Amino acid sequence: MSGFLDIYHRRIDYMRISVTDRCDLNCIYCTEKAVPRLSHDDILRYEEIQKIVQAAVRLGVRGLRITGGEPLVRPNVSALVNLLVNMKDIDDITLTTNGTLLYKYAKELKEAGLKRVNISLDTLKKERYKEITGSDRLGEVFSSIEAAQEIGLTPVKINTVVMREMNDDEVIDFARMSISNSWNVRFIEMMPLVHMKSGNNKLVSVAEIKAVIEKSLGILQPCLTTSGRGPAKYYRLPHAEGTIGFIGPVTECFCNTCNRFRLTADGRLRPCLLEDDEIDIKTSIRTGANIDTLVELMRQAALLKRKGHRLNGEYTPGQRQMWQIGG
Repeated sequence: MSGFLDIYHRRIDYMRISVTDRCDLNCIYCTEKAVPRLSHDDILRYEEIQKIVQAAVRLGVRGLRITGGEPLVRPNVSALVNLLVNMKDIDDITLTTNGTLLYKYAKELKEAGLKRVNISLDTLKKERYKEITGSDRLGEVFSSIEAAQEIGLTPVKINTVVMREMNDDEVIDFARMSISNSWNVRFIEMMPLVHMKSGNNKLVSVAEIKAVIEKSLGILQPCLTTSGRGPAKYYRLPHAEGTIGFIGPVTECFCNTCNRFRLTADGRLRPCLLEDDEIDIKTSIRTGANIDTLVELMRQAALLKRKGHRLNGEYTPGQRQMWQIGG
């Protein structure tokens, strides 16, 4: 088996790589306050990312996901994909995007070796999209979904964060898309990643979402997916070609099977999404560290992985916002 173990004997074989802290949207659950963006010199160069991945591969990492901010606001991401896809033992390279730019770059990303994409989309309604994201670009997102399907960046997964009294009335509309448009929709519980005066009052649980779907559209049948290393549990509605996935970080904590760590755009290894523990790897690279040294830093990062998050207890959002971490 590939991957290396943390202190709780979880096998780590997957790394998320943030290539930028910049984004062309301003989603309500992602950004809490204005924070200075990283300078050009602060961000890892593509060749530096390649060297870090070489160390990760030596430890057994086999799957990579490119994230941001919005990764496609950084120029020539396809060049990074090409650097990584040609590395021995990497068997899966994917990308998470908000979809505003993907339609422009889908073809060159596919040609560079990208396997598939996840597209974040929380509403099908134009005015609501503007309210959630601060931008009027829903048309571009639809164009990107279509382009990804046509070019073969498949299965295209649509990530939908369900928020009470914000978009929870669209659960059925999204679920129907798995029937009418063969979408692979993934409903995600909202996490308290920014400070909220009344706690996580927008949370809609996976159990609630499932109940709403089954009441209107029929019984969800469990199914297996051949792609991905994430925590989603997949189902299919009767007569649907697409799938419906559920990710419940709050009510269905999956920390006991966590198989990943994150590389931030400014070169820090982050073992847990919801904790501020980090290992600086960029400084070592820029002072001439060899692969053996980078491997040791990754082992140190694995030792910092927590047993589980504190979302159901006294949790306070960390110092970094989501766009600074890479999701």
